[in-house]
Amino acid sequence: MTHSLRMIYNKNTIKDAAGLSLAKWYNKVEDAGFKSFNTIAVTIYEHYEEILNFFINRSTNASAESFNAKLKASRASLRGVSDIKFFLFRVSNIYA
Repeated sequence: MTHSLRMIYNKNTIKDAAGLSLAKWYNKVEDAGFKSFNTIAVTIYEHYEEILNFFINRSTNASAESFNAKLKASRASLRGVSDIKFFLFRVSNIYA
């Protein structure tokens, strides 16, 4: 099951073909009855259109998520920022 889901992302380059493959995968998961895969299958079903948008130009927001994590880590290490302008200045110098 895991391999077939991975292959959908590796092989499909067209949104419609990926949608069809995801629907077939979803049906296989329902028929197999694996409880652990049911959770991911429901998530895919609920976010179907958003997931298929990946296949338009095959890009994700991973870099934005990574930057957000770095910001949160630096903010946590400061244990509260009293001067917001200085904080933004440091962020722009470190990550720009």
